[in-house]
Amino acid sequence: MDISARIESAIQQAIAEGQAGSAPPRLAQALDYAVTPGGARIRPTICLHVALACGDDQPALADAAATAVELIHCASLVHDDMPCFDNADIRRGKPTVHKAYGEPLALLTGDSLIVAGFEVLARAAQHDPARAIELIKIIGTRTGMPYGICAGQGWESEDQVDLSAYHQAKTGALFIAATQMGAVAAGQAAEPWQELGARIGEAFQVADDLKDALCDAETIGKPAGQDEVNHRPSAVTELGVEGAIQRLKDVLSGAIESIPPCPGEAALAQMVRKTAERLMPASASVHAAE
Repeated sequence: MDISARIESAIQQAIAEGQAGSAPPRLAQALDYAVTPGGARIRPTICLHVALACGDDQPALADAAATAVELIHCASLVHDDMPCFDNADIRRGKPTVHKAYGEPLALLTGDSLIVAGFEVLARAAQHDPARAIELIKIIGTRTGMPYGICAGQGWESEDQVDLSAYHQAKTGALFIAATQMGAVAAGQAAEPWQELGARIGEAFQVADDLKDALCDAETIGKPAGQDEVNHRPSAVTELGVEGAIQRLKDVLSGAIESIPPCPGEAALAQMVRKTAERLMPASASVHAAE
């Protein structure tokens, strides 16, 4: 089974668990709506690539790790789109969850997906309890305070924002979780994989800032120009377009250099290169050439 098939199968199984029994029908539907279609599934893809590079000796545990990261990412999108934050109407080319199901169910959908992420890891613990405990610890650290996506969202309510800390928490956190959890699921230490996740996360955030500033809503599948509208910190605001483009290139170059020694190091480097190609907005390349 290829990586994409592994990810989709594992995610659908997790959603099915949440829809079982006498579940409230509309909330059960909203769980699937929030994760489908799944976009690029970049975080779980990175997680499984790292696991494969490290030997992937416990594939069921690696699948659970990848699923947990993606479920919590999807939860963050549901919450991020709500009126109390971005008040977005469109996500991945369709109405956001609060537009399709209402605010109360959107809040519960996000909460349920976060819990489901931890449940997936707990169910997989039978394969290697010690690794599973470490996986749960990592995803908890990268979800809550002070280093997780909750901290990242919290920075948007501050008068003075540390842009690096904001990017590291809001976007970098789950990329760090992806690289570290992929390694741990395959029996490797987590710490050496933090830098790779942090660099990919920063690159992703800078690329997102560029897309928000340079692309239209149809191109990115969500409202554009939201950083300026919502007065959010942005690499484009701080560095300008040219500076943000150069920052993106520098970070991606450093990401490849930061890959720890592992059996599948060459294949992993190629994956990072392909990710870099996808991240760079076409309009940014045109702008840089002008």
